[in-house]
Amino acid sequence: MDLELIQNKIYEIRGFKVMLDFDLAALYDVETKALNLAVKRNSKRFPSDFMFHLSKDEWDSLRLQIETSNSLRLQIETLDKGRGKHTKYLPKAFTEQGLAMLSGILNSEKAINVNIAIMRAFVMIRKYALTYRDLTERLKEIEGKFTDVYDAINYLLSKDKVNEDHRTRKRIGFNIEND
Repeated sequence: MDLELIQNKIYEIRGFKVMLDFDLAALYDVETKALNLAVKRNSKRFPSDFMFHLSKDEWDSLRLQIETSNSLRLQIETLDKGRGKHTKYLPKAFTEQGLAMLSGILNSEKAINVNIAIMRAFVMIRKYALTYRDLTERLKEIEGKFTDVYDAINYLLSKDKVNEDHRTRKRIGFNIEND
């Protein structure tokens, strides 16, 4: 399973990194309806911090962001064929913990492999976020020192220019030359 493909299907909604039900269904190679039915049968496993329904505003905003993604394009092509042309239900969003719960209710070989890949993608995103935060903190620490460095560089450059000007200028005054 391609980690980049999975990472492109992870969105931030309500402060959570989530994956949407139709993207998960495509990855698991099942219908969205079947995935949601399995979740409904095991609803106690999915509290609101594991899985939640998107609001219409959240869905509209997110849809604009992902309009060109392959999964949505495929879904729209499928929906445009007549019956079911418009989505009837707003998507469900699964947090990392919700995805772990999904692995407990979907036991096919494909579901197991997909869940392993998804967990790796979440770990990579977390590592990247920590590295980015650490880098940002380090830059803030030395940010004040940059002005000193630039001042020193400018001083050295101007000092070299002054010395060069000194050497190349026309000399005036008393000259003693041996003729």
